[in-house]
Amino acid sequence: MPNPKLKLSSGREDSVARLQDLGDGRYRVEGPLDYYTTARILEESEEKFESYATIEVDLGGVTDCGSAGLALLLEWVNWAKNYVREITFLNVPEQIQALADISEVDSFIHSGERWTGLPK
Repeated sequence: MPNPKLKLSSGREDSVARLQDLGDGRYRVEGPLDYYTTARILEESEEKFESYATIEVDLGGVTDCGSAGLALLLEWVNWAKNYVREITFLNVPEQIQALADISEVDSFIHSGERWTGLPK
């Protein structure tokens, strides 16, 4: 069922999003994932993620997204691969999943879950 609060947007410079640290390598993204916020979230995540071998990102708090949101997830997967980390995404917004499907990169969103060889 579509989230009525979720919409597609190109974003605004004054957009605000948060990467909330829930502890033990678990994070929650809240707010819009647009052109402006994804760069800030990515920069913030670099320091936060580096201490953990397994990372879980809950996207259930995303209120607005588009291709920039998909780009952020793919960047995180690439980072996880390069630094031998596992990254799992929960509650991926329908818009991001749909963009991943039509771009034929849907398998990459979940590929970061298996690189360390750690038991689940």
